[in-house]
Amino acid sequence: MRIAYLDTFSGISGDMTVGALLDLGLPLDALREAITALALPGVEVAVERVARSGIAAAKFHVRVHGEHPDQGAPTHGHGHRAWGEIRDLLTEGRLAAPVKERALAVFARLAEAEGRVHGVPADAVQFHEVGALDAIVDVVGAALGFVHLGVEAVYAGPLPMGQGRVPSAHGPLPVPVPAVVELLAGRPVRLEDGAAELVTPTGAAIVAALARREAAPAMRIEAVGYGAGDRVLADRPNLLRILLGDPVVAAGADEVVVLEATIDDMSPQLYEHVLERLLAAGARDAFLVPVVMKKSRPAIMLRVLAAPADRDRLAGIVFAETSTIGLRYTTWGRLVLPREERTVETPYGPARVKIARAPDGTLNVAPEFEDCRRLATERGVALKVVYQAALAAALR
Repeated sequence: MRIAYLDTFSGISGDMTVGALLDLGLPLDALREAITALALPGVEVAVERVARSGIAAAKFHVRVHGEHPDQGAPTHGHGHRAWGEIRDLLTEGRLAAPVKERALAVFARLAEAEGRVHGVPADAVQFHEVGALDAIVDVVGAALGFVHLGVEAVYAGPLPMGQGRVPSAHGPLPVPVPAVVELLAGRPVRLEDGAAELVTPTGAAIVAALARREAAPAMRIEAVGYGAGDRVLADRPNLLRILLGDPVVAAGADEVVVLEATIDDMSPQLYEHVLERLLAAGARDAFLVPVVMKKSRPAIMLRVLAAPADRDRLAGIVFAETSTIGLRYTTWGRLVLPREERTVETPYGPARVKIARAPDGTLNVAPEFEDCRRLATERGVALKVVYQAALAAALR
């Protein structure tokens, strides 16, 4: 799984995000194609190489009818578009579905935040700075960049909230502006870090809509991209750094109690019921091992793995359901990979799969046998065909 970490030591804005993604390999032509797909009038984009504190970075520019929308604009507001208009523009535009979904999510969060600030429903919000053409390009560019680079999960560090005042169409606003505070509610932030506005509403909405709330996992860095802001800051390079890579998943450790009994005088027909009852009662695992006992008698060793707290309860089931009159037990340590269960769509219907990730990033995928067998029976196809389809769907 490829992840992206937004290293927001100087905050985040829409153009800084797109610049960092361009630096990571998003083709500018792909963004131009997206602009064409949205039929945005008079919009041109460009990227230039700049340096901030000696660090090379990509500076992303948007021009509308030949002018940068922010040049000469004394306030945050330089254009007006209703949320419904932006929603229709994105919905009807010929964007790839994943890009469209992410862009809509970002603007929806913006509309909700602005609505709470102004005390109006989200659908009644009239966007100012964030609704202008350049902000639409920034949001679509960010969504396109994460999709193009194959990012499956985005994480962000604590954002510096800055301080001071900024002008806006509604009058002077405190830093961070109210919409940013709404968008970042529930996330860790660094108060009064910075002497200016470092997090814009567009940048905050990208974090709110696309970045997970939990801390980033340990990761193996594959690439790094820098996106530059417009200003030169006295106390830090005005850059957004995006780290791209794979999570490093460490195996977890736990302990299990192992119960064992060797049995040579019980009907083999009973073992299926014994195993089913043990597993239904919460055993981590239960299985049979053929053994040879004294006097060369063939027998079965029943082994049960259980949480330590379940030892006596599961031992009671073994005594009740088998002919053994004694049980051995010991405690084993285990290394356990993190795993998840998800449902995938196959040509034959939905099937569950279990997915575990090794420390080196290797995936272990196991389709749920009973789901595959049921689908094979219902659709009249070979079980192995359904199994292979579920495996392929999980790896896509």
